This record gives sequence, C-alpha cells and structure tokens, in this order.
Amino acid sequence: MEATIKGGTVVTADGSSVVDIGVSDGRVAAVGEALEPRGVIIDAGGLLVLPGMVDTHVHLMDPGDTEREDFPAGTRAAAARGATTIVEHTHSHPVRTAADLEEKRAYLRERSNVDYALAAHLWPEDVNSMRDTWEAGVAFFKMFTCTTHGVPGLEAADVNAAFTQLAGFDGRALVHCEDESLTAAAEWRLREAGRSDPGLLPEWRSREAEAVAVASTAVLAAATGARVTLAHVSNPAAAGLAADLVRRGADLAVEACPQYFALDEAAVSTHGALRKFTPPARIRSEGERDDMWGLVEAGGYSHFSTDHAPSSREQKQAGDIWTAPFGLPGLDTTFPFLIDAALIGRLGLEDVVRMTSASPAARYGLAPRKGSLATGSDADFVLVDPQGSWEVRDEDVISKAGWSPYSGRTFRGRIEATYLRGTPVAELGHPQDERTGTFVPGMGAR
Repeated sequence: MEATIKGGTVVTADGSSVVDIGVSDGRVAAVGEALEPRGVIIDAGGLLVLPGMVDTHVHLMDPGDTEREDFPAGTRAAAARGATTIVEHTHSHPVRTAADLEEKRAYLRERSNVDYALAAHLWPEDVNSMRDTWEAGVAFFKMFTCTTHGVPGLEAADVNAAFTQLAGFDGRALVHCEDESLTAAAEWRLREAGRSDPGLLPEWRSREAEAVAVASTAVLAAATGARVTLAHVSNPAAAGLAADLVRRGADLAVEACPQYFALDEAAVSTHGALRKFTPPARIRSEGERDDMWGLVEAGGYSHFSTDHAPSSREQKQAGDIWTAPFGLPGLDTTFPFLIDAALIGRLGLEDVVRMTSASPAARYGLAPRKGSLATGSDADFVLVDPQGSWEVRDEDVISKAGWSPYSGRTFRGRIEATYLRGTPVAELGHPQDERTGTFVPGMGAR
C-alpha cells in the first residue's frame, strides 16, 4: 500500500516542522516538503503527526484471567488512543522460558490490533537459563524485589546473579523496586493493628521500601554493568537515588507513569481499591506535583509507560483493600494525558515523542523499526487535532476495565486517527478489530 500524509506538523524528538510523509509497503519511504502525492492521500492540514506510542509496560492477562483483560480488548484501547507497539507481560500466565515464549506467540496469532513484543518474568531458579530465553526473542526480563501478583521477590543475591548474566549477553531488565522485608514488616504491623481501611496502602507499600530497593538495584546494576530500567519510579527522592548512580556510570533508565503525576496519595482513602496500585500514588501537594514535572524537564525520567493492569469495578470492590487486585487501566488515557500535558505547557511535544516513542524503542532494541518517523521505520503514526479536546468518560473506556481514574477530566488535543504500518487501525476514537498486529522480536533474538 502506498500513501502520502500531506501538510501535517510532524513532531520528532528534536522538534517539529510542516512536512509530508510518503508511505510504501508499511514503511516510511520519504519525509520532506511538497512530496509528490502517491497512493492514498491523507490530509493532515492543521493536525499534529506523531509517531505511535511504544508502551513498554503492559499487562493484558492473556492467556490467564481474561475477565480482567485480553489482547483483543486491550489492543483496541491501545490503537484508539495512539499506542501502536506494546511490550506485554502477564502475571497470571507468565513467560519464564524459551518454550513459554513460543507457546505464547502461537496463542497470540491474530489476537492483537497493534504490534507487540513480549517480556519474561524471572524466578530465582531461572537465572541460569536466561540466555536461552533472551535469544528466543523476549524484550526484557521483569524482576520483582518483593513478592507481588504471585511472582516471587528476588533477594539482592538473586538480583546480582541475574544482572551478572544479563551483562554477559547485553540483555535488558525491568525491575519493580520495593523492599520485601520492609513491606512484609509493615503488613504484619498493620494486620496486627486490625487495619483494613484503604489508607493503609501508602504505609504498607511505603516510600522507604521503594527507596531501599531502588538504591540496592541501582548499586548492583552499576557493579555488574547490566542495563536496567527501574519500573514506575513514584517520586523525586527515589529517582534521585538512581540519578546519582547514573552520574557514576550505571546504565539505568527510570520509567515514569502518569498516575504518579496525576493522582494524589490521599485519594486512596476516598476511592479505596480503585486507587490500589503499587508503588501507590505519592503526591501530597501541588509543590510535589511540580517537582515531578520538574524531574521530567531535568531528564530524571527516561520514558513514560502505562503499567496497564486493569480490573473491573466489580473485581476491585469484591473484597477489602488487602484482597483487591493491584493495578490501574492506562492504555485508554496515557498518550492523551501526555499530549494534554504538552498543550498546557508541562512539557514540549518533542518531549512527548522522546519519552513515549524514541526512548523506549531505543532502550529495548525496537528502534529503528519502531519509535520514529524516519525513512525506513514502520509507518506507525497518530494524527492529533491540537485544537480539539476529549472528556474521559467511563462509558467510553475500551479496556475491559470499563472505568478510568481520570473519568470526568477533559484532555486538550484529540486523537483523530491511528495508523499501524500505514494502515488505519482507529479513527475518531473508534478502533477497528482486524487483529493485524504482529510479534516484534527482542534485540537478542536468533
């Protein structure tokens, strides 16, 4: 298929300009002024043209507990809201081995509406088989430093052994950082006190537990030379610990998620399990919110992801704060949230592209195919009307969650259409369901 996108403001990680884009066979064939129209003509006059989001932290529960989410529904949400590539890993049916990866790839054929890579979870006993799993094509290894979602927490010695293995074959890791001993001690104390109120969450999964695990993980990354991403770092103090090790040569990336910029810590007392995710929201004042955005401006965060981990209202509210599932839906709202943030001046549009497309694609070896609109890259792009707006309503949420923590909020900028490899997969917020997404092998694949 050939197409020409005419007259749009093309935004890159370095800036923006009004240029045309030529598409051929699903790839960007040319970028320049006044290109000769070929094939389908897409009039982008007055619109922004951004690379599709590369969301590197997604949980679709598929195969597994698909009442919470599955690939068809989750990737419809992704397509409608501008994410064209995801890296998925489910806790309910985790990939641990090369054989698991092949089984999941076969299962997912014709189940995805966007392109996808897959990550593995790491159990302590799997450390010595990491290279085989890496060479089978996983995008990274997800590690926990505290037991969560049924995945065992890794002690420091396990993390050190895993990082040593990773450094040997230039692999990648994404580490969820909360200290097991601190979270366990806090849980024991809170249960002994008879606490079951939602306000216990930030005491249970405390700032100190996160900071201790961030510091330990960063030190071990620096010592081993492993390339490590710290998942969903929730506050400037924890990010600052990582920044200190980066200045000393550690290859660390620091992942941001919108919930740590938008949601207040105290809201868990009002909304209960609908605000149960971990690490929890940390914002206690507008000054702290400003500090978070200042950290983005200063380069303290490398990229944004959704950490999409949905449950329905009914699933969230079926028990108490202890038994309710962790997680928030995010695929419906993350890219719109960041476009809005740019249009109101919190960051630049080029920062949105850098932190949602270019940086995550580069970090996990998906570039140059993904993450940009350079010649030769996949023609994954999003058309945005900067003069439009979109009100988030629960009834419009496409994820099986059926609700959003941002419901009632209006975002500036409206996503008009999303294209995957030059073909439209969503228009005016309505996704198609043609399941044309394909597997993208990780950088170690053989």
